[in-house]
Amino acid sequence: MSLATFFKDYKKFGVFFSVLCIVIIGIIYNILNQKKPLPVWNPESVNLEMVDESIRHVSKYHTIADFSLTNQNGKTITQEDYKDKIYVADFFFTTCQTICPIMTDHMYQIQKEIVSDDEVMLLSHSVTPVKDSVPVLKAYAKKKGVIDRKWNLVTGDKKQIYELARKSYLAVKTEGNGDVYDMIHTENFLLIDKKRQIRGFYDGTNPEDINRLLDDIKTLKSFGGS
Repeated sequence: MSLATFFKDYKKFGVFFSVLCIVIIGIIYNILNQKKPLPVWNPESVNLEMVDESIRHVSKYHTIADFSLTNQNGKTITQEDYKDKIYVADFFFTTCQTICPIMTDHMYQIQKEIVSDDEVMLLSHSVTPVKDSVPVLKAYAKKKGVIDRKWNLVTGDKKQIYELARKSYLAVKTEGNGDVYDMIHTENFLLIDKKRQIRGFYDGTNPEDINRLLDDIKTLKSFGGS
């Protein structure tokens, strides 16, 4: 074999090897950067303070219970309004002057991001439903820029909201002041999938967590919403 032939063959091999390396690197990159499914949260794996004693042992198949509440327009809102939807839920009250204004501002930010996305909605539950009547919620919604088709602020039976908070969303603490249905709401935002499962907990006062939540919504959508 002449020297020229050797270098010609070596060049062909070098080109082939380079292309092969690029292909392998591309495959590895895609594998490493492939989105993973979000975890499904069940009572057993959540902070016990947030979970009713009766369900703390539940380790799988936990879902949000059926509900019937009233929104800022006096409309009855049920799980059917959120059927086949991804949604973000939280608990608040209109007279809160501490974390609620920050949480509501962040919900408004999320609303802006999902305003054109028919798959995603928001749901805010009042923890002082007697005080947060429909007119009060309506005024609050108007002040905070709530878009009715995207975001429901709901009031209703205190026992039902308490049980939703403690037994479904795993999102509030009990207050223990003598009223069995009193509750201390937290800063938690919950990401709920189309199967009514909890897929994430987020600090509603933390901008970084809001960005993470928005990314997780995209991840959830990439898996069909469940």
